[in-house]
Amino acid sequence: MTMPLLAGLWGLIAGAALVLGSLIAYFFRIPRRVTAAVMAFGSGVLISALAFELMDEAFQRGGMAATAVGFLSGAAVYTAANLVLARLGARHRKRSGEQQPSEQEDAGSGLAIALGALLDGIPESIVIGLSMVEGSAVSLVTVIAIFLSNIPEGLSSTAGMKQSGRPAGYIFGVWGGIALLSGVAAVLGYTVFRDFSPEVIAATTAVAAGAILAMLADTMIPEAFEETRDLAGLITVAGFLVSFLLSKSLG
Repeated sequence: MTMPLLAGLWGLIAGAALVLGSLIAYFFRIPRRVTAAVMAFGSGVLISALAFELMDEAFQRGGMAATAVGFLSGAAVYTAANLVLARLGARHRKRSGEQQPSEQEDAGSGLAIALGALLDGIPESIVIGLSMVEGSAVSLVTVIAIFLSNIPEGLSSTAGMKQSGRPAGYIFGVWGGIALLSGVAAVLGYTVFRDFSPEVIAATTAVAAGAILAMLADTMIPEAFEETRDLAGLITVAGFLVSFLLSKSLG
């Protein structure tokens, strides 16, 4: 299998976790507290992966300046795009309760929610492709961390979509489409950047890391805290620890 196809396969595998979480939420009634706890765990997993995989890798490749500029730029671009989509009805796309508007309540919110979900998932997938640029193997820690965090994303968001009356075709179309686009993004992450300088690759990795952290703070952590409250910190730390241990054992 060629390297671009392999990158796409890993991206598709990580993105498929969104569909898995969606299937669980659609066919089974999961208590909101459980959904929020899984979201907190997934947040901890991603935070650890950002710290010990993405940011460290970016720093080793391109140094402090490229990493810092990329990290802040990624957060700024994500925040700007998220603000636009929030005004269009996608503010609560990760919420599992009744916060998400229906199409009748907010015309165009369905498209905004789909675009918001895409905005949340693409940076993660690009990182998978970037992790393969200087070697023949993907960063398994990164793939596992993204997979583990994507399950609660699909779980919580689908619960909210179902509450707002979105049809099954819309729900699974969104997550199935994003899973496929995750594979495409991973291919692009590998093919577009493999011939660039280490500084550019480092900055791009940091851009994705900044976008992911901004996404966590804006969408996943609020949902986790609302229902788990005093346990949110402990559950997030548990997710962080699992990812850290994976980083040290597989890295």
